[in-house]
Amino acid sequence: MDDIQRKLALIDKQLSWGLANIHKQIISTTPLLFVVVGLIAGILIQNTFHLPISVWLISIGICIAATIILYVVCRISYVGKDERLPYILAYTALGSFVCLGAIRLTDYYRPKADDIRNLVADERKLATIRGVIVTDPYVQKNEQWKFAKFKYTDPTSSFYLNVKEIKTISGWAKASGTVRVQVGGPVLDLKADDYIQAYCWLDRFKEATNPGQFDIAKYLARKNVFIAASVKSRDGVKLLESGSADIFTKMKRKLRETAMQALVGNLSLEDRSRGLLEALLLGYRRNIDSETYRAFRKTGLLHFISLSGMHLGIFVGIIWWLCKTAGLMKRARATICIIAIVVFLLIVPPRAPTVRAAIIGFVFCVSFFFRRRSNSINTLSLAAIILLLTRPTNLFEAGWQLSFASVFGLVLFCHRIHFFLYEKITGLPWRKKAPKTRPFYRIISRPGPYILRLFSTGVTAWVGGAGILLYHFYTINPLTSLWTVVAFPFVALILTIGYLKIILSFLLPTAAWVLGLIVTGLSDALIWIVKLIAHLDISQILIGHVSLVPIILYYCLILFAGFVYLRRPLIKRAVCTVMVLAMIIFLGILRWQRTHRGNLVVTCLDVGHGQAILAQLPGGANILFDAGSLHKSDIGRRIVAPFLDYKGINKIDAIIISHDDIDHINGIPEIAEHCEVGGVYANNAFFNNIDSKDSLAKFLYERLSEKGFEIKNLKDLSVNGAAKIKFVWPSEQICENEELGDNDKSLVSLIEFAGKKILLCSDIEKFAQQKVLELFPDLKADVVVVPHHGSVKTLEPSFLKNLGADILICSCDRSQYERQQTIKRKDKAKSFYTARDGALTVCINRDDAIRTATFARVPILRGP
Repeated sequence: MDDIQRKLALIDKQLSWGLANIHKQIISTTPLLFVVVGLIAGILIQNTFHLPISVWLISIGICIAATIILYVVCRISYVGKDERLPYILAYTALGSFVCLGAIRLTDYYRPKADDIRNLVADERKLATIRGVIVTDPYVQKNEQWKFAKFKYTDPTSSFYLNVKEIKTISGWAKASGTVRVQVGGPVLDLKADDYIQAYCWLDRFKEATNPGQFDIAKYLARKNVFIAASVKSRDGVKLLESGSADIFTKMKRKLRETAMQALVGNLSLEDRSRGLLEALLLGYRRNIDSETYRAFRKTGLLHFISLSGMHLGIFVGIIWWLCKTAGLMKRARATICIIAIVVFLLIVPPRAPTVRAAIIGFVFCVSFFFRRRSNSINTLSLAAIILLLTRPTNLFEAGWQLSFASVFGLVLFCHRIHFFLYEKITGLPWRKKAPKTRPFYRIISRPGPYILRLFSTGVTAWVGGAGILLYHFYTINPLTSLWTVVAFPFVALILTIGYLKIILSFLLPTAAWVLGLIVTGLSDALIWIVKLIAHLDISQILIGHVSLVPIILYYCLILFAGFVYLRRPLIKRAVCTVMVLAMIIFLGILRWQRTHRGNLVVTCLDVGHGQAILAQLPGGANILFDAGSLHKSDIGRRIVAPFLDYKGINKIDAIIISHDDIDHINGIPEIAEHCEVGGVYANNAFFNNIDSKDSLAKFLYERLSEKGFEIKNLKDLSVNGAAKIKFVWPSEQICENEELGDNDKSLVSLIEFAGKKILLCSDIEKFAQQKVLELFPDLKADVVVVPHHGSVKTLEPSFLKNLGADILICSCDRSQYERQQTIKRKDKAKSFYTARDGALTVCINRDDAIRTATFARVPILRGP
């Protein structure tokens, strides 16, 4: 009987959800979906084409007029209920909100006449500004970067400042806008709402100059922050008036401090469980140690430490249960839960997933007052509308996209996958409970711990967010659903006990203290489990950068599977299966092409005054020549590692150290932590410096030794394949010569492939350049990385001329480029500067053709 009922229900569903009537169902059940689709479309169109706002104002006027006219016509021409009216309202609402989305984005980005961004051009400007601190100063201790102590003697601080005045020749003038202030020292005596004066350099944020690098300029522009204010030290900031916050701000700050104290108590900042507890329960992730964060990301469990519906749901569930225990009716419980959600929002950071969950929680509670059940997609659409109207640039942020895509996947597929798996495993219809004599079935059946439902939830959330994760983070985590089942019991217990501890700390301090011990132990256990899973190294498949087209096709497949019903389900299954297989094959081929190459690709990254060059050899080997920078911080984690992910590279076969200058080595430890490294190699000159007290070579050697790496001699390096690597300088005698400086002992490497040569000159100066020409008078190279970052002062005039290169590359910072315009050649050689062109890629094919491409410019082709 159950099977017959199910088949009848399936037939009804197929008839009602056919392709011809799908929009009718959406209009009648989820009308807000039309609104949010229109809003998103308008934002995307305006962001792409930048149309004048007058176009959109005229368009929205036409839409409103058309709505009124059509409504009147329908009422006059048809007596009674006109079935056309819902369609008219839905599609005119769609058009109106397309216009509204575009108008909102234009208005969001429109600056005031006195906005500070109008006063700063491409060149930085020395200025004195006054304003109100928006956020509490954050002290950056740079503990994750191993070489930080050689650049920073003190921690740095940053905060956002709402500008009020700027000093001009004629006096103080009014100004507006928000700037991000960076202070070269700890700022411990200032707080939000303080009115200050800062003597600083104003500059626009620079866009990313390397593939995969986090684009801070684009990220902050979405928050309407375009200007950076750099203050040399704390002395450059003067407190003019201590801030007196309003009642709301004071209440908010007090609630946050109270909740934090109630949660972590006397746990020290160094305690790893403290950082996890702050992230899990309150959404503050700054104190999570880097190793724990990487483990959560690698296993695909990072969503657990991002406040979302699960966290708020458990919190509201506790409040609901306490109210129910106290004997309150549903409407009273709903009222108290609404108040609890408001308090929760005042405590935690206002991120998109949290606000989305709060809106859904509000709608759920309000539904008890009207005795109606809320529609999940409608509620989700409402949350998206509110967030996009508040800040339309939310649409372009990965966190916002992941939050809504994952929940949308849950709404569409969670029950379906759960019921499908239940029936396949038990052999029973999902409505029928498993017999008590079959304990395994009882465990996964509807009553009980809901293990199968938990797994189904993990699968559907992963399905919803997989495309966005691949696009933004270049990885696929197919085992996330399994790890979710393993980690969720610990997370649920931590959240439940943690929120109870916060509540009971005001009523029963002793009980709260006991709960604190339990929740700390659970958090330590969770960290240990996640790190163990991450150590297995089976959770993550690194694909690399994928274009937007396959991602769009992937989500079209999800919409097809979720909304389209055919009379013959077998056809739908076949279509879905073929599309899934096509995507798997596409990603497999993409991955294969990136790990099995037939050409030589050499990329010189833009690290400012420094060097980081990756050689991708034919056959798949990856060799990294140096990784360091003089002025840029933590380039291993911020530049090289994201580039490797972007390219789909999870193994470096060898890191070759040219010499032990800090601008060539201070990013290596972070790269060794990020991916698999086959070995680290250096010449004898480097090993001679290891014995020197407080030398950089010794410091690097010790940091790598802590991670189990031993720096080996270059003699032990073996590179097989079509490309050959030779080290033409220095000789063993030169390495032992104590009279020469380290630069003249630095490594000169020659890469040969398909009759073409690339010479990497490191930091050799005039003496070494002359000796190289004497030892190898017939040495020629097609591509040369110019010695010592292109410095004219240390360049032998005949060196580049004798090499006869067609392509010259200078790895330099902007001040060097602007100050000396390094290379001046009378022949046709093309010069590239990383400071101007960004990362430069040189590709040599087997037919000896050379192709060059910059990250910021149109590729330049050169024939054989």
